[in-house]
Amino acid sequence: MKGRVLIIAGSDSSGGAGIQADIKTVTVLGGYAATAITALTAQNTRGVFGVLGIDPAFILQQAELMLDDIGADAIKTGMLHSVPVIEAVAQLLDGKAKGLPAVIDPVMISQSGSRLLNEDAVDSLIRLMVPRATVLTPNIPEAEVLSGLKITSETDMIAAAEKIGAMGARAVLVKGGHAEGEKIVDILWRKDGVIEGFEDDRIPSENNHGTGCSLASAIATGLAQGMSLSDSVARSRAFVREAIRTAPNFGKGNGPLNHAHPVTGE
Repeated sequence: MKGRVLIIAGSDSSGGAGIQADIKTVTVLGGYAATAITALTAQNTRGVFGVLGIDPAFILQQAELMLDDIGADAIKTGMLHSVPVIEAVAQLLDGKAKGLPAVIDPVMISQSGSRLLNEDAVDSLIRLMVPRATVLTPNIPEAEVLSGLKITSETDMIAAAEKIGAMGARAVLVKGGHAEGEKIVDILWRKDGVIEGFEDDRIPSENNHGTGCSLASAIATGLAQGMSLSDSVARSRAFVREAIRTAPNFGKGNGPLNHAHPVTGE
């Protein structure tokens, strides 16, 4: 077991996304997962039906006790639904977690279309989380909100990544799964000027619940294990693709992935 990842995110009662998907992903990739839960959600594959936020002071207590004892090699954030929660996590990243790689997944809308970030919290996310990101992992709708740009092409994805990067993120991975077409292209922009494209055939499937959470946690695991960002993104994409391809077809909506499939190659 190599690579300690502290996950700061919401719980998914269906087990397909959020903290549950994060723990499965980190564990299967050989890392050690610890958590600071930001919210409890009542959800299934068809939607999110309730959210119970956790007191920001208690979120901090969870995270700081973990860092004081076990420690961490990387931080991954997911659902940070309110301004006070975002402020608390920013305080942590400037405090006990200072200097650790931070994979920031700017969770705004669930796969089923349910809002997971309060509308008044978007500005705080941009102001407080984007500049603290080692890598930010928005999908196309999230990248549009963050950048203020309409994205209809790979050129637009690069432009959005550059604009988000100008807000302080050291790297931005714009995920292309929401685009049309038989190919899925993800764009990795880095502050040093390097831009990489990752392309694969689209896997026709409704089993995509938790893909964003799983990808971000996989990237955090790779960074915690000492992998380069590029290699970590490549392994993470391969992991998520196979998890989609071998998904168990559970539920009546957007089904969960198969996080337990064997990982081949590093």
